[in-house]
Formats: sequence, C-alpha cells, structure tokens
Amino acid sequence: MVVEGTYPYVAGGVSSWAHDIIRSLPDMKFSLLTILAPNTNLTPRYTIPENVVEIRHLFLAPFPAEKWTGFWHWNLFFDKLTSALLDFYARPGQESLARLIQIINSRRSVLGWNRLMNSRQSWQMLLKMYQAMLPDGPFLDFFWTWRYLIGNLFVILLAEMPRARVYHAVSTGFAGLFLARAHLETGRPVFVTEHGIYTNERRIEINMADWLYEKPRITLQVDHEERDVKTLWIESFQAYSLVCYQTSQQIITLYSGNQIFQRADGADPKKMRIIPNGIHWEAFDKIQPEPDRLPTVALIGRVVPIKDIKTYIHACALLRAAVPNARALVLGPTDEDEGYFQECKQLIAHLKLEEMFQFTGRVKLTEYMSKIDINVLTSISEGQPLVILEAGAAGIPTVATDVGGCREMLEGLPDEDPPLGHAGIITRVSSPVDTAQALIRMLTDKERYAQYSHTIRARVKKYYGLDDLKNTYKNIYLGMCGQPTIKTGEKNA
Repeated sequence: MVVEGTYPYVAGGVSSWAHDIIRSLPDMKFSLLTILAPNTNLTPRYTIPENVVEIRHLFLAPFPAEKWTGFWHWNLFFDKLTSALLDFYARPGQESLARLIQIINSRRSVLGWNRLMNSRQSWQMLLKMYQAMLPDGPFLDFFWTWRYLIGNLFVILLAEMPRARVYHAVSTGFAGLFLARAHLETGRPVFVTEHGIYTNERRIEINMADWLYEKPRITLQVDHEERDVKTLWIESFQAYSLVCYQTSQQIITLYSGNQIFQRADGADPKKMRIIPNGIHWEAFDKIQPEPDRLPTVALIGRVVPIKDIKTYIHACALLRAAVPNARALVLGPTDEDEGYFQECKQLIAHLKLEEMFQFTGRVKLTEYMSKIDINVLTSISEGQPLVILEAGAAGIPTVATDVGGCREMLEGLPDEDPPLGHAGIITRVSSPVDTAQALIRMLTDKERYAQYSHTIRARVKKYYGLDDLKNTYKNIYLGMCGQPTIKTGEKNA
C-alpha cells in the first residue's frame, strides 16, 4: 500500500481508512510505502497492525547524494534524460514514463542528488527545460519549481522497489506515480483508491498560493497560450494522475461526483468503480448524549486551510448572536500548519469568542460524541468524510459544505430504496452565513433535529458498514494476487 503524507504518522480520514482496511484483513500481509516530507515526525498516530510486515519511508527531495564518479558518457546520458523528461511532461503516459524509467535504470547505481541536480550537465538540462516549458516566465521561479517537481520525480524513480503481489495507492500524486512505476517495472497488477481528488486539491492549493508567480492574463494574440509557473505545477500533477490511471486495473473512488474529475484527468470509465467508505458503526451506536449539556457544535478535523476553519469560526460568531450559550469545539490536530493555527486563534480573539471556543487537539472521538449536538464540516475539498459517518452512527447530524460525497451521505443516493430523507444540511463553500443559519435551524428546531438524527443513524447502518468495505477489498486483493505477472514485452505491446 502506497500512501502519501498520511498513514501512520498523520491522523485523519484517509489514515483511519487505511488503518481500518489493513486491520480488518488479518490474514493478508501488508507492506507500507509512506511518502513523506523531510523532517516528518515519525511517531505513529496509530497502533501498527500485526499484519504490517514492513514500513518503508520515502522522503521527498532533497534525496541522498552519491559519490562523484567520472564524467565519461554523462553528456550522452543527460541528453537522453532531458529529451525523455520533456517528452513525459509534454505527452504524459505509460510509454513516455517507461522510457524515462529505462534511462534512469541504466545508471541507477551511480545516480543521486549531486549528479542529477547539482552537476554541470543538470544545469544544462535545467536551461533546456526552461526554454522549452516557460521561456517567457521568471527564471528564478522556474528554477525552484524544477528543483521540487523534477527532484521529487527522481525521488520516486530512484526509490527501491518493494516486492509485492499487488500494489495499491491511496491517492494519485507522487504515490500514483510510484504505482505506475511499480506496474511498469514488476508487471504486477496495481490499482488506486482516491478519497479526495489529488489533482483538484493541489489545484486549489496552487491557485491560492501567493508565493507562486502568476502571469497576468492579458494578450493581444487570441491563439496565444498563456503559461506561468502555476500552470507547470498543475500540469505536472495531472501527468502523474494520468499515468496512474493508465496503469491501474481499477480506479476506485468513494462517490460519483469524484468520477467527473477522474474522467477529466484521463481515467478510463471502464476501469472506474465506486466503493463508499465504511465504519465500525457499532462503536458509536450506543453513545448517549450527556444530559443538561450546553448546545455544542464541533468541527472534527485537522486545523489546516483546506478544512477552512476560519469559515467555521465566523459562522460560530453568528451562531452566538442567536444562541448565546452555544459552545464550539475543534477536535483534531493543530500542529500540521502552525501558522494557520495561530491565525485561527487570532481570529477567535478578534471576534471575542475565547469563552465559546476550544481546540482540543487529537482526541478519542467516542469520548466526545456524547458532548456534541452537531457535527460541522466547512472544508473546501473532501472525499467522503468518515466523521459524517462516525457522528451519524451516534445520531449526530451534520452541517457540511457541498463538497465530495457530503450531499450523498446527508441526502441519500438517487437509488436509495426506500428513500430515508435528509440527515443534515448542505451549505455553500466558504459561506459563514449559510453555515450559521443551518446551525441555528438545527439547534432551535427540535423536531427537525430528531428527524435528522434518526435518518443519519439509519443510513449509516444500512449503507456504510465496515464489513461491506472489508469484503469488497478482500476480493480485489485476492483476485489480483492470483493474476500472472505481465512480462515487459507484453506491457509495451
């Protein structure tokens, strides 16, 4: 299983999902390849299941330097490498990636950071790629973009390949790129499960980034293609997704809305499949609300920009005007983006919400569910949030933005039979007013609240059980384990 920036060192929905899958299949052995940022804290946030036989860490650039070797034939190698890189980013696909892998493998034992990123030949490669990819853009921005994107491409291509019967990535991105390489090199079957759409989330982050230069969109040439550094970042992650999709036997996601983005990024509809999340709902079903508690809302998640905690804070300020004794919690780690966490605390102080608000850090949810009336989700991007199911199993309805699979979970699928009805309220993204109004309606209308509570509990039990998820993935793993290895010639045919 290939994971990026998540399990087992970062808590969250994707990590919990991976943990549950592995733990629920004790008769299968798993090797974890976890792709991490440099200096990641390697303290596990989960108790590693006994059937995890190996955990490999793959740290993103800079990667280890090699000892310098002679310069003989290096110019020819870099000419081929430059051509292959330009071809891969211009025409991403299995063939261009296979050519790139072949060139890297021809010198794998003597390649490292010095040769690939700091040598005279690598400088010439950088200049050629700049002229081909962004000749009118700022060179300094291209330089640092090249160091990150190309540097991490080399990280993936130089990493030792673990042996496995099946390779399963839990996202596209660098994990998906490694997945594609695994298939091309080993001939074993691979598949991907996407919770959120990686390229879409990176697109949001890149477009929001104020440290990336964006060229003004003004031109007198109608057919002129405007390109800037942000374009390069987005196109690179789209290339990684495409090769992941092309090599995967199955392209799985959690809800139908994600498939629109997958098709747009080149996924073959014949390979696409929906497998919704599942939880051990019995762990939450017997939780009873604390008597005589104050009205309490909670956002369960990491304190990071994509969760849009600031919209939640503004909504709670509006909620307080209508429900003065309401309490607001944020249940989740605060140490992933310290700068953003400080901004959130400053906003709370500015709005004078200190008495209303509490950041708890990471907690055991079953110990807090009895204290919560409403689960709140203000994310600007999601897959199929487990917290909606976990809260729902305890009879806690949700107010959520219209992202990911939230609408399907709260309103039901079109083919739900019989229709169970609404189990919460969907709001617009980044709308404190929408969120506050939904919270006020649910806290002040006991009949509506009781209906939502009953409905979400019934829907979770009927459609989102962990046993269904476990059996589905068990069948996928067993089916692929039994497949013959594809020889290199057959893969290129």
